[in-house]
Parts: sequence; structure tokens; C-alpha cells
Amino acid sequence: MQNVNQLLAIAQKAQLDSNPSLALQHYQQVLLLHPNELNLHIVCGNLCVELQRFEEAAGYFRRILNANNKNSDARNALCYALQELGNQAHNSGLFTQAEACFEEATQQQPGNAVYWYNLGNAQREIGKPQAALVSYQKALQLDPKDADTHNNLGNVQRELGQLDKAIASYKNALQINPKLHHALAHLIHQKQHICDWHELDQQIAEVRRLVKDVPSAQISPFAFLAMPNTVASEQKQCASNWISNTYSSLFESRYKLGFSYEKKSKEKLKIGYLSADFRLHPLAFLITELIESHNRDRFEVVAYSYCVNDKTPVRKRLEQSFDRFVDIRNLSEIDAAKKINQDGIDILVDLTGFTQSSRTGIVALGPAPISINWLGYPGTMGEISDQSGTQPLFDYILVDKIIAQNPADFSEQLLYLPCYQPNDSKRPVGESSLKTEHGLPVSAFVFCCFNQTFKITAEVFAIWMRLLRQVPGSVLWLLECNPWAKTNLQLEAENAGIDKDRLIFAPRVAIADHLARHAHADLFLDTLPYNAHTTASDALYMHLPLLTCAGETFASRVAASLLQSINCHELITGSLSEYEKKALYYAFDPEKLAQIKQKLNSETAISTMFKPAQFVRNVEQQYLNIWQTYLKR
Repeated sequence: MQNVNQLLAIAQKAQLDSNPSLALQHYQQVLLLHPNELNLHIVCGNLCVELQRFEEAAGYFRRILNANNKNSDARNALCYALQELGNQAHNSGLFTQAEACFEEATQQQPGNAVYWYNLGNAQREIGKPQAALVSYQKALQLDPKDADTHNNLGNVQRELGQLDKAIASYKNALQINPKLHHALAHLIHQKQHICDWHELDQQIAEVRRLVKDVPSAQISPFAFLAMPNTVASEQKQCASNWISNTYSSLFESRYKLGFSYEKKSKEKLKIGYLSADFRLHPLAFLITELIESHNRDRFEVVAYSYCVNDKTPVRKRLEQSFDRFVDIRNLSEIDAAKKINQDGIDILVDLTGFTQSSRTGIVALGPAPISINWLGYPGTMGEISDQSGTQPLFDYILVDKIIAQNPADFSEQLLYLPCYQPNDSKRPVGESSLKTEHGLPVSAFVFCCFNQTFKITAEVFAIWMRLLRQVPGSVLWLLECNPWAKTNLQLEAENAGIDKDRLIFAPRVAIADHLARHAHADLFLDTLPYNAHTTASDALYMHLPLLTCAGETFASRVAASLLQSINCHELITGSLSEYEKKALYYAFDPEKLAQIKQKLNSETAISTMFKPAQFVRNVEQQYLNIWQTYLKR
């Protein structure tokens, strides 16, 4: 057995020879013989740091502090190890571990703003926005000039519904750092949510310039979709910029992981559906019955869910609709991808895309041989240039001929359905009510729009005000999304010479009650450039005529797609001037409007859009087709 001096000599020589792993091994042997030798703990801790074994390093530094709580060097070293370990965990998607690391770091050094900032980032990722808000506020107390912290504070304020404070935080961030481009995108989107259209045109023009000229600017693709005047080619560029900035390391990991796939003819294909929205969410009312209707002789369907279980009947029905329901919420991107690959998924369908809580990075790791973008994000997910050349993030996108007129606007290959959007035929409808129960005048013509307020633009709202002016006694029935939007829209109405009381705001209610109240509207007025999507199918399901203006982008053509699928072409217009004329025409021709309602009643009864058991056969055929294409490569 070697004595202590021999072990120390080997360890010291290994250090001189730049072999920290061997040195650590021998110092640890010495430490087993002399566990109270603090200097050895310091040496071992430092070697662990050198080897990037930060969790072990933290253990050594903790023991030193336990022996001497006033050792500032040990405290600094511990916090450094915790910071590095926390960053590693965060980058791997292990946010609970990251939270624990930064929480301990703030306890050791509460005056360090960076630790509070990183703690807030981890807390936000694991769904603790209130705790994250407190952490960001503490960081700003210590360093009020940090633009990133102001921006991230704005993000959690937005998630908590504090939109006015979020906007102030984004403005603070931009005042400190005008080149914090993603803060500008956030600012614009939240101004749209509260219908504050001041200086919006100039700000959007600047974001469009950034997308074109500054690819490193992190402009949210979803926010960009809703910005007036953006075109399909710009939206594609924005998506490509985003994945290049966000997913490049995941694409590198893809090659290191080197997933293998079972490439052969199969009696039954395994389809994985990935989503943040398997809960009480509009997606559930589109997809659930379709999942239930899959042909189990040909397909096995597996859910990969990363949202909190809201324990609603909607969630329970979703869980029962799949052959297997896998909760990957606590898995890192890499571990989730490994799970999907181990399950032998043949086709992975992402139902979330670049919307809230997206974990599309899992797709970038290539866990399945074929990937499809569908339903969640109304646009292309872009492409990335890497060591193998330029490749799309997704292989395919499920679309129809109306929403996808130009294949060049998409990075994915297009898979056409008769209509891209399925719908649940079992949507619950509440009991009937009186007009007066909703604050609506009994004899008034009711224009309505139940879209979220970020979709309402100054140009469209001006048309609505002209309609109210020309249709005596008419009212506009809007969804009450937030109090700031309500106030701003009332002010805009008054500026247009319309009594603010002619704007009626519908509170958010349970979906069954929301569907039932459609009976009191006469004409749904759609928005541009971001149409009603699930909101449109809600209206059509309730036989409420919906008038749309089709634009050039995916998001601006969804309502036209739905109307086309039920043969209601007369409700599709090609310009805002035509849209305004038709709205006025229908408002003064109740007989024509009644005919359209009757047509909606008959057409929705036979349309595959509201018959998921038929709709799914078209989807399944596309799955079979692309699998055969894959086998021939």
C-alpha cells in the first residue's frame, strides 16, 4: 500500500504534467486517510473545477465552509462552481437543478445580481413566474442598469398579466441598450395586445429591417407573424434567423447523438405528437377527436406532453385518446429526444411550434426519421445552415391549397389536406341565454370579433368604426382580453366619433358558454393580417357568418381556408375595401344573412372539417405516403 508521501508525490507530478484527472485521483486517496485536512479539500475542489466536475467541486467547497464559515475564498469558489453547474443544467433543460444551484448561490452571496438573474431565469422555465419576478426585482435592486434583467422581468410580468408593467420594463431595457432587439419585438407585441398603436408603424419597420440586415437579432417568429405589413418571405427569414440563433448547439448535438432509426416496411407506424398544449387549450378542441379516430390497425399514436397537468376533463380525455401518454415535462431536450428515439417513433408531429412554451428544440435533435410541423404555428419553421449544408428544421408541414399558395414561402415540403384544420365534433355548447344577459341591445345589429386583441389593427378597427357609423344602433361585440385594451379601444372609438358604449366587451367564460353566446351575434368580422383560427371554427360551428379578408401569408388565410372547405366563398374578400362593402351589405340585408346562416348549418353538417373520423383518413394517407418516400431514399 502506498503511503501518503508517495500519493502526494504522484499527485503533484500529475499536476505538473497537466494531468488533473490523475492528480485528483491520488489527492482523493490522501483525503480518505486525512479527511479533516482542509487544504486537500481546496486542492480537490480546484481540480474538479479544472475538470468541469462542478457538482463535486461544490461538495469540497461546502465542507471547507462548514469548517470555517468566514473563509471568503471558499465561498467565492463555491459560488463559482454553483454558477457553472447551474448554467450547465439550464443549458441542458434541467431547470429544477439550475434553480437549486442559483438559490444556494444567492444564499451564499445575496449581493450578487447575476445569481438573482439566473435564478429568475430558471424559475420562469419551471413555471414559477411570481418567484421569478421577485428574483429579477432583487437583481435590479443590485444592478438597475442591466437591460437583460429588465427584459426578462417584462417577460414574467407579461405572463402574470401585468401588461402595462411589462411594456414599461421593455422600454427600460431599450433605453439602457437600444440594440437589445428582442426587447423591441416584445414591446411591439405587448403594445398590440393592449391596442396601443402609437409609433407602431415605425417600430415594426425597424424590426423588419433587423430581420433582413441583422440575422443575429433574436426576433420572435410568433410576434413577427402578427405585425402588419410583414410578408411571407420575411416571416420565413425570421424563423430561419431564430433557429440559427437558438438551436445551432442542438443541431451540433444531433450529430454527436447520431440517432438510428428502423427503416423498413411496417404493418403499423408509430406516430408521436409533441405539444405544450395537451390541456384546456384551443388545440384540444381541434385535435382530440382526430386522435381518437386514428386507425389502430395501422397506427400507434403516442403523446409527448410538456405542459402542467391542469386536471381538467379535457386533459383526461386527451390522455385516454392516445395509446400512450408520456409526460416529458421534467426531461431535458436531449433526454426527451432520447426517449422519443428509444420508443421507436417513425413520424414526430409538433403541434406547438414557435408558440408559448415551445420545446421545438427536441425536434432539432432528430429523434425520429421524419418530422412534421402542424397546427400550432401558422407558418414555416425555417431552415438552418450547418456542417451538412442548409436543411429545414422540419421535413414537412401539413397545409392546404388556400393557406399555402407559394411553396417557396416554406422551408418544409408541403403535404396537402383538403383543409389543414381539423375540429372536434363534440364541442360542448352551453344553455341558451338572452341578449340582455350579455349587455347587448335587444334590437341591435351585432357585429362581433372574438379574436385576441393583439390581432386588431388600427386599419381594421377604423373600418369597424365606419360600419358602426353607417349602421344605426349597431354594436361591436369584442372579447375582453385585458383592461388596457378595453380602455384604448374605447378611446379610439371616441376619437372616431363613436360612443364608447357601442363597444360591448364579452368576459372570458367556459368554452361551452362562449360557444352558446355566438347565437346573439349577426356577423363575425375577421382581422388581418392575423385571422381568426380556432376562433373562426368556433363561429362556423355555431353557424355564425364570418367575413374575412384573405392576405398573402399563412396566418392571414386561415379563415379563408375554413370558409372554402364549407363552400362559403361569398364570405371571403380579397381586399379591405371589399371587406368593408360586404360587411355593410350584409348588415342591411337580414334575409341574405339568414340564407348564409342556413347554408352554414347544412354545410358544416357534411364537411369533413367537423368530421374528424373522416378528416383523419387524409392525414393518415399522408403519413403512409411519406413513409414510403422515406423507404425509397
